[in-house]
Amino acid sequence: MSQSLRTCLLIGPLILFLVVCYLLPFLGIVGWSVTLPDPGLGQYETALTDPLVHSVAWRTLRICALVTVFSVIAAYAISLVWVRGSPMQRVLVELCILIPFWISVLTRAFGWLSLLSNRGIINTFLQNIGLIDAPLTLVRNDFGVVVGMTHFLIPFAVFPIASAMRSMDERALMAARGMGAGRTRIFWQVFVPMTGNGIIGAALIVFVFALGFFVTPAILGGGRSVMIAELIYLRIFQSPNWGLAAAISVLMMLAVGMFLSALMRHLAPGTER
Repeated sequence: MSQSLRTCLLIGPLILFLVVCYLLPFLGIVGWSVTLPDPGLGQYETALTDPLVHSVAWRTLRICALVTVFSVIAAYAISLVWVRGSPMQRVLVELCILIPFWISVLTRAFGWLSLLSNRGIINTFLQNIGLIDAPLTLVRNDFGVVVGMTHFLIPFAVFPIASAMRSMDERALMAARGMGAGRTRIFWQVFVPMTGNGIIGAALIVFVFALGFFVTPAILGGGRSVMIAELIYLRIFQSPNWGLAAAISVLMMLAVGMFLSALMRHLAPGTER
């Protein structure tokens, strides 16, 4: 069997899977956006001019940016302990990273709801010790959504950052130490810059993943912190307008694709920065 035929047999199922499961459904969505309810680009015009869509899109971007920042910061600290901690610390961190993967997103969202609701564990504790008189509003707003999404996405940010830390050239740290640099200076001026690719990769994964979140915002937002995925769901199942939902979906896909393309071009080897 020739090498080219073997390569085709290995790659062929993957290409077929992508075409059947992603490309064809996406083309169907594009078709709905220009045919429902009437042929034309009217739904795109509505999506680009509707104040509600603008409001939800900005809220989605704001929440995704906050979640990305908090997730990457937390993941960096966790990765640091995982890579450079003692054996016992590494085992504990591995358990903290892996166990969340065994728990569904629905279970985690309801867990946060029981913690943050008005009669939840946190408000009840704070009231019992006399720190607050009335319960704090910790859910059914952007705060609850950010907390739930950050908790879910931290493990996904850990892996690229930890990989960057493990592949670091230790001689650079030794050279900085030998030249008299303190631990704080070595960390900020040598260690962090050398893990920059891991940080960017983690931020990219978290941000793109967060854009499509549905369950956590729907439960912890309680309908008061609607994100773009929930808006698409509402346009399909509650106020049927499949054409507008399809147009919003296509615009989101294009925005994410353009963002990723620009970022990849900026980070490509040999690009002047």
